[in-house]
Amino acid sequence: MIYLIASIAGIAGLLFGFDEGVIAGALHLLRAEFTISPLAEGLMTATVPFGAIGGALLAGWLAGPMGRRKLLLGAALLFVFGALLSAVATSLAHVCIARLLLGLAIGVAAMIAPLYISETAPARIRGMLVSIYQLAITLGILGAYLVGYVFSDSWRTMFATGMVPGLILFFGVVVLSDTPRWLVLRGRRDEARAVIARTQGLPRDHRDVVAELREIEKAAAADEAQGGWRDLLSPTVRPALVVGMGLFLLQQLSGINAVIYFAPTVFRLSGFDNTSTQMLATVGVGCVNVLMTFVAMGLIDRIGRRKLMFIGFAGAALSLGMIAVAAGTGASDLQALALVGLLLYIAAFAVAIGPLPWVMMSEIFPLHLRGPGMSAASITNWVFNFIVVLTFPVLVEAIGLAGVFGIYALVCLAGLVFTARLVPETSQVSLEEIEAHLKAGKPFSALATRAPDRT
Repeated sequence: MIYLIASIAGIAGLLFGFDEGVIAGALHLLRAEFTISPLAEGLMTATVPFGAIGGALLAGWLAGPMGRRKLLLGAALLFVFGALLSAVATSLAHVCIARLLLGLAIGVAAMIAPLYISETAPARIRGMLVSIYQLAITLGILGAYLVGYVFSDSWRTMFATGMVPGLILFFGVVVLSDTPRWLVLRGRRDEARAVIARTQGLPRDHRDVVAELREIEKAAAADEAQGGWRDLLSPTVRPALVVGMGLFLLQQLSGINAVIYFAPTVFRLSGFDNTSTQMLATVGVGCVNVLMTFVAMGLIDRIGRRKLMFIGFAGAALSLGMIAVAAGTGASDLQALALVGLLLYIAAFAVAIGPLPWVMMSEIFPLHLRGPGMSAASITNWVFNFIVVLTFPVLVEAIGLAGVFGIYALVCLAGLVFTARLVPETSQVSLEEIEAHLKAGKPFSALATRAPDRT
């Protein structure tokens, strides 16, 4: 049952990836139909992350009173409506408004879907299950690239295709219950117990069900007199806020969405002149993204978050440096170096930098501050997503592709230092144990993985 729940919630990630990636295939058609300057191109592309900032704020505000399920249903309807408006757009401004709505839906879903999975999943497989969301993002990006290749002469068809997964998400969430932790917070103890039992495939009076419910109630009771955005800055919670926001800042400034949104442009600037070749290479990027996310799912609960993050940042820094060298020389015989560098970068991102901020965002905040905390982390994600996507065409024109990717490589080196000094190990640790560690005032990075249960 838990895998079905994670898969349904993960459709929100597929829509996230599709609506981000579909612009890559549509951009050259939109350029031909509308007059677009580099700044206008950046603004049009950046409407999605800009809308997502509002979505993250909305989700942080409503996650408590409305619950996780209702917000996912609302996001699904926005996905459908936004895709429809995009497909019938008659001007560049119309396209921007439609994609702003899609961004709003993504901002809500990107916070609520990982939260929904995390608050429902057992600790031993929580990282892998939350990673389903990141896997779905990569599948959505790949699907968008394939749609762009198949419907290369119709940007309207590309956009309209996004209505299908939006409808699937809506009808999938209709059959789900809310999370046991939210139900406990709302005083609905019996419903929470039923959800735990159904999720684990156990009787309602089984000792594991009773024990988990007791732990959730204990954490909820301890938090009852607290809560609010100001509490995120308290000495005990601030380390979680720094990690949650810091990981997303580094994730975005590593340049991933410059690649996702502008992949054909990156290949063109790297020396691939044929449009069809650019799109095929872009599909190859999507395939590597998906395959390496499967690798991440297999490793995330086995070797831990910190080790994977070190691997991801080191690999990304090296590969971005390769792209910068290839682009800086401009030699045609270095096209292969640029392609290998880009594929290695996508692999390093997909195995660590991509999924881990989503996983850890859903783990590290105390129960009473999970909504505001995840909202703050999500807002960081979307603000810097917006900045990267908006500035990429302008920066490339100003300092060239080599300079831009050189900056992204330096950010990844900074990520190694950040991970070493501040990031905790949350693998195999229950949400309640993470919260207890924070409240004890111990250094957050001192949190260690407990020995896995072999029984």
